[in-house]
Amino acid sequence: MARELRYSLIIPVYNRPDEVDELLSSLTEQTFTNFEVIVVEDGSNLPCREVVERYSDRISVKYFEKPNSGPGQTRNYGAERSRGEYLIVLDSDCVLPPTYLQEVEKELNRMPSDAFGGPDKAHDSFTNIQKAISYSMTSFFTTGGIRGGKKQLDKFYPRSFNMGIRADVYKRLGGFSKMRFGEDIDFSIRIFKEGCSCRLFSEAWVWHKRRTDLKKFFRQVHNSGIARINLHKRHPGSMKLVHLLPAVFTVGVFILTLAVLVGWIGSTWIFQMAHGYLYAPEMPGLVQYVSLFHLLSWVPLIPLLLFSLLICLDATFSYRSIKVGVLAIAASFVQLVGYGTGFLRAWWLRCVCGRDEFSAFEKNFYK
Repeated sequence: MARELRYSLIIPVYNRPDEVDELLSSLTEQTFTNFEVIVVEDGSNLPCREVVERYSDRISVKYFEKPNSGPGQTRNYGAERSRGEYLIVLDSDCVLPPTYLQEVEKELNRMPSDAFGGPDKAHDSFTNIQKAISYSMTSFFTTGGIRGGKKQLDKFYPRSFNMGIRADVYKRLGGFSKMRFGEDIDFSIRIFKEGCSCRLFSEAWVWHKRRTDLKKFFRQVHNSGIARINLHKRHPGSMKLVHLLPAVFTVGVFILTLAVLVGWIGSTWIFQMAHGYLYAPEMPGLVQYVSLFHLLSWVPLIPLLLFSLLICLDATFSYRSIKVGVLAIAASFVQLVGYGTGFLRAWWLRCVCGRDEFSAFEKNFYK
């Protein structure tokens, strides 16, 4: 009697054949082998069919092509064609350690769960900027630890780069919604609303490349900030204090930078106005006072400098590289300000102006 298929790994992909190659290569090394792989091409201009075919004799893999509709609907397409008891959703820019599925199996045997997810890490082969970006997305000092790890908050909400769910529960929930961004958190929220169990499997982690430069990374986290407001509108009460922090940080950076600019311009103006009196015998200390005022205009930058030092030291210690530590400063500011500006932008358009999700961001997401 044939053994029931345990896992179906669903991988949506858009123009990333090289990443799919690395992911499939890692799947050939899994110590637990009762699984199938379903790769769904979401209207790519750079298809990965040839890459997938190279692995057809080493793992059970299926390849499908469809018009572009976004990651959520592409996962649904793959799920409809799966046979596994559990579905595991992965991003194409992930690489799995050999014991990933073994760790998932061990946790499910220890305590069954309707849904689960795991954290992510940076591989030693990642570039310094990839490691810095990974740090900014996983550090307590930037995301508050909400993306999974050894410690968790009141509930763990799996992300789509590493998410598992029983196939029957997936079907009952109707799969992912049509949200272009934030659809994984929307799905996780609906898992809890349905009364299903959901756990963090801290040892079932993946290597996650994310974006390879800061410009692309900014666009990604900016969209995540927008998605948080969209999620708030869909699920009132789902927003937590930690979700507000990037917006607070962004406003703080703006205010402190403005204070420095105003102080510097003001001290320069005072210096110029007083220049005619600097050498007057009756005012010998004026030059010292003006110079001191000029120096004090930079004081508002101290909190940002201290934060940068904290990030640099922590990232340097974590990755044992001063280069990663320095790049982590830039990545952390991009992560917080990118998310914060997206959050504030969406708050203005959706909560203040009253526009709906599609009309507010049709140009960005729904072309």
